[in-house]
Amino acid sequence: MALLLGFLLLLGLCEDTLSEELSSSGYRPDGLEFQLPPTSYQTSDSYDPGLAGFFFQIVRFFVQIVQPNAFPEDILRKIIQKKFDLSKEYDKVLFLLFDLQIIYYEIGIIICAALGLLFVILMPLVGFFFCLCRCCNKCGGEMHQRQKKSGPFLKKYFTISLLVICVFISIGIIYGFAANHYMRTNVEETRKLSESNFNDLRTLLNVVPGQIDYILDQFTLPKEKAFDDLDNINLLVGGSIYERLKPKVLPVLKDIKDLAEDMKTNRDTLVRMNTVLTDMKQSSAQLRTSLRDVKTNMEQTLMDPQCSSPAAAPTCDSIRKSLSVLDGSANFDHLPSLDGHITQLDGLLQTDLSGLVQKANESLSNIPEEVQNQTRDFISEFKKTLNSLQSDVKNISTKIPIQKTLSNFVRYINDSEDYILQYLPTMEECDSYRWLVCLVICCLLTLILIFYLLGLLCGTLGYDQKATPTRRGCVSNTGGLLLMVGVGLSFFFSWIIMTIVVLTFVTGGNMEKLVCEPYRNKKLFQVLDTPYLLNEDWKYYLSGLVFNKPDINLTFEQVYSDCKENKGLYATLKLDHIYNVSEQLNITKHTGDINSNLENMNIRIEDIELLDKTGMKTLMDLRSSGIDDIDYAAYLNATERSPTRVNLISFANNLRRKANQLPSGNLKTSLKSHTDTLTNIQENQVVPLQNSMNAMHQQMKGLQYRTSGLKVRVSTTIFFLNSTQDFLTSQLSEVVVEESKQFGNKIISYFERYLQWVEMAITQQFAACRPVATALDSAVNVFLCSYIVDPLNLFWFGVGKATILLLPAVIFAVKLAKYFRRMYSEDVYEDEPVNKVQSKPRAQTVPRVQTVPMVQTVPMTNMRHANTRSRVEQGTQTI
Repeated sequence: MALLLGFLLLLGLCEDTLSEELSSSGYRPDGLEFQLPPTSYQTSDSYDPGLAGFFFQIVRFFVQIVQPNAFPEDILRKIIQKKFDLSKEYDKVLFLLFDLQIIYYEIGIIICAALGLLFVILMPLVGFFFCLCRCCNKCGGEMHQRQKKSGPFLKKYFTISLLVICVFISIGIIYGFAANHYMRTNVEETRKLSESNFNDLRTLLNVVPGQIDYILDQFTLPKEKAFDDLDNINLLVGGSIYERLKPKVLPVLKDIKDLAEDMKTNRDTLVRMNTVLTDMKQSSAQLRTSLRDVKTNMEQTLMDPQCSSPAAAPTCDSIRKSLSVLDGSANFDHLPSLDGHITQLDGLLQTDLSGLVQKANESLSNIPEEVQNQTRDFISEFKKTLNSLQSDVKNISTKIPIQKTLSNFVRYINDSEDYILQYLPTMEECDSYRWLVCLVICCLLTLILIFYLLGLLCGTLGYDQKATPTRRGCVSNTGGLLLMVGVGLSFFFSWIIMTIVVLTFVTGGNMEKLVCEPYRNKKLFQVLDTPYLLNEDWKYYLSGLVFNKPDINLTFEQVYSDCKENKGLYATLKLDHIYNVSEQLNITKHTGDINSNLENMNIRIEDIELLDKTGMKTLMDLRSSGIDDIDYAAYLNATERSPTRVNLISFANNLRRKANQLPSGNLKTSLKSHTDTLTNIQENQVVPLQNSMNAMHQQMKGLQYRTSGLKVRVSTTIFFLNSTQDFLTSQLSEVVVEESKQFGNKIISYFERYLQWVEMAITQQFAACRPVATALDSAVNVFLCSYIVDPLNLFWFGVGKATILLLPAVIFAVKLAKYFRRMYSEDVYEDEPVNKVQSKPRAQTVPRVQTVPMVQTVPMTNMRHANTRSRVEQGTQTI
């Protein structure tokens, strides 16, 4: 009761610190785990008898065969209730039937005990009459052995049988010695067992205040976790707000920035293209002039009179016809200038869209810093609140006198231990007497066994097949005498040993069946849990005893099982029926200040302007700039053509080849000079112009690609820009509130997790009662059953088996002694021819046995007659 009261007071410690369920936050924190430190105890919660356990199981199996009836729950209930009134006839009949039930249950043990008592009564009587009979030369007392054909076989049979019986007797004796030593050793360990159990109970009581302090000190973990989060509120709240806005805002800002970069790139491209276009127009005009001059000069050269000669005329005509391809095909005068588009882009670029985007990005990135600046005062006050709350929690343990209550229970344990230690010496002294008695019994059986074994040894080693019964050796005769000594000791001591066996059998067998076995299978608890058994006014005795509320379903079996599983006293004793933790303990009592402080954490983020009016107008002007309406096809087609109709180098080489066909003279020289001019035009005018055209073509294609769908692209960007700006304007404050609330829920969840653990620790882990179940197991299962009952049963099982085997051992020893002892007389055969006996050694010779004093007396003194000895030897050989 003291331990229970102490536990109830402990529950008062946490009256304001528990809650059954999570609050509305629903947040489950990670990385915040609590666990009561494990408590180590000296006594093992299980007992292993070692190798002896196998032999104990054999004895239990034998007891189960002798007493197969189930545990008599009804009989035990009636004995406890004592419902019989012998003054009434009806109750007398019930009492008689009750006695019959007990007899029926004990029938196996009664029969075995009756057989043992019959052994106790008959064994000394049989031994007495056996001794009288032997003294009168009856019952084998006559020192004369009749010689038969089966004599050698019978001797071997008796020898082997007695040897086998001795082996089984020795096994029983070993059981007896082992059980006696096992009990003696374990009884000596009883003091250590009791001390360890009492130390464990003290440890259980001493650890309770430490567990209280540990539970209350764990408040530091959620507090430190909350402090860390408060110090990182810029990342946890501001960062969360930034992360929620980033997917919506950053893509729009990126599109605007890309448009701004494309405008700058397009403007630079247009400037370069406009410059190249101007150069191309000048170069193409110069090229046309140069080609026209070359063509005019060549026509004048071909008017040379030498061309009229028949040898040169064909070549000149061929050259004259090829002059038509010397024309400049590149003409870019029809391509319009790009100055207007460049001027328009210059106007758009006066608005720094990239700067505006960077400003919006900075506003978005500054949210964490802004959150930290706004919550600096709140964090300071909130930390003060948590520190104050921790001080209140730690001061709870000083308000309840739990130590005084526990000290009272410690005093009860000390008194119980002193009482046990006071009587332990008496028990050890009694056990020493028991040990001595059992040792004497085992030694007596060992003495009898030694006589039998020595008799077998001497008789077997000293036996001479050729020696007649009256001439057996001293060793053989000693063996027979030792066997008879063993027989005498068996008759003298066996009934005493059997008396002790019967007493220990009845005691140990009933203790095994009525205490140990029902304790192991919990049948004993079920009987004690019978409603109205121990108290006719209480349905459940244990709950009535502990709580004075007998209607609570609290049973011995359930309490023992829960303590065996090391559950806490709250769950084991079902204290929720008298003190409901979930109802009495409310989280809001301690989290109210936390909630109110978190609600005051007002974070306000100013509206973020992604793009001002100037930037928006710039985007709209870009959409209507018309850059994507440039006649890219005209520029591309113009720049795709070759500057000349023919490759001037090829033309010059062909002209040189034709000139070489002409006769030497001014004509040939002039034509060759024209080829050099064409080569110079190709290298100095055509190639640069071709490069400019290629560059113009590539830049125009790039510009066309970048400006393709520009209106749609700008319109889409403007749409998403407006949509995102509307989101920031209308829902930014809501996002801030949600993230602030989630941060507050996270802070609250730390304390909720702590308080939930407190409830779980109180209801399931606090004051785990395994030492109580271990102490009960040590008292009943270990001390009574394993230390006392099991070795006691093994003792009577081994000694009883050895004692019962003394019966056949006596019979075989008496029979076998005739073959080992030296006889006073022997059988005598009539004279027969020696050659007849030798020729037919197995002839059916009928001897005439001479007995004293009816026929012829053949004393041992007359056996020296040679003729008689010869006939005896011949008769022995015939047998």
